[in-house]
Amino acid sequence: MRVSHPHVHPVSDRPTAADVALPPALPYPDGWSALAFSAELRPGTVLTRRLAGEDVVLYRLRNGRLRAIRPYCPHLGAHLGLAAVEGDDLVCPFHRFAFDPDGRCVRTGYGTPPPKAALAHLPVREVNEAVFVWRHHDGREPDWEIPSWHRLGDGRQPLRYASFEMPGHAQDVMENSFDLGHFVTLHGWPQGELAAPVEFDGPRFHVSMRVRETFPLLGMRQVDVEVDGYGLTALHTDVRTPSLGLEICSLVMATQVSPGRMQLRQAGRFVMREPAGLPPAVARTVSRAVTAVLAGPMFRRNLEFTSADFPIWSTKRYQSPPRLAAGDGPIGAMRHWARQFYPPDRQAHLPAPAATPANGTPHGTPHGAPDGTPNSARSGATRG
Repeated sequence: MRVSHPHVHPVSDRPTAADVALPPALPYPDGWSALAFSAELRPGTVLTRRLAGEDVVLYRLRNGRLRAIRPYCPHLGAHLGLAAVEGDDLVCPFHRFAFDPDGRCVRTGYGTPPPKAALAHLPVREVNEAVFVWRHHDGREPDWEIPSWHRLGDGRQPLRYASFEMPGHAQDVMENSFDLGHFVTLHGWPQGELAAPVEFDGPRFHVSMRVRETFPLLGMRQVDVEVDGYGLTALHTDVRTPSLGLEICSLVMATQVSPGRMQLRQAGRFVMREPAGLPPAVARTVSRAVTAVLAGPMFRRNLEFTSADFPIWSTKRYQSPPRLAAGDGPIGAMRHWARQFYPPDRQAHLPAPAATPANGTPHGTPHGAPDGTPNSARSGATRG
């Protein structure tokens, strides 16, 4: 007999989500984290988003300026995610205390003199049509920035975007860029290799890859992939197929919302460059027509590519030390670089960088240190 009840579920044979099965393996990372896309914050909008175990309230003023604040009213603690923007003031729903754009309390709901009270602002930036909020374990002000990637913002197509929440850790998303082996085994690339040594520069890294992909009716073509990472939360990927004039620019942004849970935001644009050999007016028409037709399908294909990792991220353990093999890529170098984004008192407890496999240097691993970590990463990347 079948029993139906809203709180009764079939016995699962699926892997247990990592945030349920495992204790947290990594601290909250320091730096910028994406909490929204610009299009989600129209003038007058108030949003509550989660960052590192705490709520953050975002709102936009009439003049377009953005604010990020800690969530509780300094009067009697009402949650300001329930507040409203009136003019350029944020008005608490409890007693209608109003706070001006600088966060100062400027009036009460009773017409009495306002107390000396202010909102606690958080550093916020709006770049690449996304909203980033800064968090650092010791409260320091921002000491690096997310750059504006001009190709993503060329304006030829509206930005397409999607958001997800799942178990996992932001570092795993960034580490994917260095995991050359999984591009073949999980994503189905026929071939992939580093086109140049990985670059590490303070909070930034750059990975350049060459890929051979098969296109329907067109055969095997070379695809150039350039990945720029900033901190443990923002990836910009530029994928170009020179022989076809195709280019996809995308952002993948992972935000740690609790010790074992993250939100993932992905955005992108697709462009077909103007074909050579055609009259300029015809080339522009062809470029715009193909771009308009393929932009949606290409973004969906990009999401499908990323989502192949979701079941892995959601159930994997942060393995330390990993037992690396030739063909893995410079994962040890990445893990050494990533240590700078965690509190110094926790770095001593972080898993050590991976050692070089006994059968040789991992394919594509930059040389410089025995574990594959470049000398520049050792000397200049770690802060604290």
